Amino acid sequence: QVQVVESGGGLVQAGDSLRLSCVVSGLSFGTYAMGWFRQPPGKDREGVSCISVSGDITYYSPSVEGRFTITRDNAKSTLFLQMNSLKPEDTGVYYCAVHQRISFGSSSLKSRNYDYWGQGTQVTVSS
Repeated sequence: QVQVVESGGGLVQAGDSLRLSCVVSGLSFGTYAMGWFRQPPGKDREGVSCISVSGDITYYSPSVEGRFTITRDNAKSTLFLQMNSLKPEDTGVYYCAVHQRISFGSSSLKSRNYDYWGQGTQVTVSS
């Protein structure tokens, strides 16, 4: 049984930083690309960032490029999202998910390419 568990969310002020973690069990983590998504209040889920199996290729949504950094530790089956210079518009529930397509590229930030979602972790940024 695959389990995806996110953590690290919280309530912060604009300009602060947070580091999200996502632990995956029940599959060979080191053989799957991974992604982070978020769902702002009242809006659809959107792609934030994704990372290749080895971690050497990453993609970011333009809204977070330069502020967020995605990394992974395959030995610990853990995905990270370092979020700096947070803005109120970064508020939402953040999810990580397992990439399920053979090809991985700039178009991989689409939720339809992913399976095995966590329950999410709430990030709230106050102004």
